[in-house]
Amino acid sequence: MGLGYVGLPLAVTFAEAGVHVVGLDAIQAKVDRINAGDSYIEDVPSERLAPLVGDGRVRATTSWDEMRAVDAILICLPTPLTEHREPDLSAVLGASESLASRLRTGQLVVLESTTYPGTTREEVAPVLERSGLRAGRDFHLAFSPERVDPGRTDWTTATTPKVIGGLTPECTRRAMDLYGMACETLVPVSGPEVAELTKLLENIFRSVNIALVNELAMLCDRMGIDVWDVIDAAATKPFGFMAFRPGPGLGGHCIPIDPFYLTWKAREFDLHTEFIELAGKVNSQMPEFCVAKVARALNSRRLAMNGSRVLVIGVSYKADVNDTRESPALRIINLMRDDGALIEYHDPHVPDLPKHGLQSRDLDAALDRCDVAVVVTAHSEVDWDDVATRAPLVVDLRNVVPQRDGKVWRL
Repeated sequence: MGLGYVGLPLAVTFAEAGVHVVGLDAIQAKVDRINAGDSYIEDVPSERLAPLVGDGRVRATTSWDEMRAVDAILICLPTPLTEHREPDLSAVLGASESLASRLRTGQLVVLESTTYPGTTREEVAPVLERSGLRAGRDFHLAFSPERVDPGRTDWTTATTPKVIGGLTPECTRRAMDLYGMACETLVPVSGPEVAELTKLLENIFRSVNIALVNELAMLCDRMGIDVWDVIDAAATKPFGFMAFRPGPGLGGHCIPIDPFYLTWKAREFDLHTEFIELAGKVNSQMPEFCVAKVARALNSRRLAMNGSRVLVIGVSYKADVNDTRESPALRIINLMRDDGALIEYHDPHVPDLPKHGLQSRDLDAALDRCDVAVVVTAHSEVDWDDVATRAPLVVDLRNVVPQRDGKVWRL
């Protein structure tokens, strides 16, 4: 259920293991593309999807009634935050309600969507039990968090260890039987709450450590110390240190969002997770800091932000993917526009930004006419030596552009 960045790779992974998979999605255009063997997810090339569709191992549908016939149902739907930064489970609970009227005895339901501890047991189970069936007795229910890292090839859906927590020991066993067909390593835990919190801990760990180095980067900027040299030196210690790199802010569907699921749930227990919330605050300030650095770089050339031609290189939230969800580049673009900058961007993975009225430009031509190039996302396809040579001024927020005559400013 859900054929996005999580659901489609999962469907393909199971199909490659010999399992017949039905993908359910509400968007007819996505269903049509999958059934034509045409993938819209970069991690699943069409060349990989098409043979599976041709063999009948993967097919997509918008029909809920097809859920009656399958043996296992994996819910891979978005769990964003509301505008007040509270959990929005409407997609998951709405799908569970639609599933309840079609649920049958013996089926396995697994929630993969990231959420707060207690969701599977306290929210999803009661909705599914409107079917008249009892979770853990008449059907099996578990939580197994997605661990997708778009763009990675060393760790995939099949090779990344799969954490599984069932409502009952039998639910866990049934879920392990399923995932054991497609995943190399299984990690059973004592219940869905442990599995739910595991996913949050993983992303909170990254959020907090990224906030630490981002704050250090701001301090190093004032002290005139190269933060990248500091981190590289600290990373030579073979124990007790793990290197994190600063950047223009957090993006994607996990790290900027997941920590707030736990801070919201913690308030139910009269506990304020100040450390987690502080990390979120620091990370959210990075786009403003980066724009201020661009303004200082322009000032060094006797240019103002107002009227300057700014080339943003990379607008996806991380390198070598086409996902712009929560991308700091979008905030940076808006802030510079507010200050009067004339914005162009280049991104080999993102052809246009309709909400911003922008299209990706040819890099060579854009470098020739810009006043400053701002590196937000370090795509591997970009020739960074050429950027350093041709751009009149560079603000490198990813430490990938070699220095040329002192014209490269680093985060």
